Parts: sequence; structure tokens; C-alpha cells
Amino acid sequence: MDWVFGQSRWRMELQAGAVGKAECTYGPLLYVIDVQAIRKKTGLTQAAFASRVGVPVATLRNWEQRHRSPTGPARVLLAMLDRNPRIVEETLRG
Repeated sequence: MDWVFGQSRWRMELQAGAVGKAECTYGPLLYVIDVQAIRKKTGLTQAAFASRVGVPVATLRNWEQRHRSPTGPARVLLAMLDRNPRIVEETLRG
């Protein structure tokens, strides 16, 4: 995973030397998620991983091929899986 843009507005303005200047632009926190790399960490097939994440295999393939990006809860779950590939099993087991 790569941090594309993850700083607060103030820090970005400061780094740009534009604190308080109208031309300073900033945007939301963007986090590039490499879904295929995350799945490979788990050692699961596309079908098994899609089932665990709760999405159709076609959706997973679109994410892996970067035709689409995961959003909402799926994005959060994938970020968690990237940090701990066994989190789903550990959580569901209690």
C-alpha cells in the first residue's frame, strides 16, 4: 500500500509554503489499496477471498485489475486485512 496523499491541510499548506494563500489546494486522504497483494498475503484463491470479504468474485477481479476501487466498509476491511491477513478468522472465531 502506498500513501498517495495523507497529510492534514495545515501540513500540506506549510510544505507548499502557502499557509493562508488562496492558491493552495488540498484534497481528501487517498490510500491506494493493492487488493491483489492483500489477497496473496492471505494465501486464498479469488473465490475464497471474495467469500471472506463478502463480495462477488467479479467485484474482486475488478479491484485487482484496478478497473474499480473498493469503497466504504470494504475499503476499511481491506486495509485491516493488509495489516493482519488473519483478522477475519480471528474476529469471527471470537
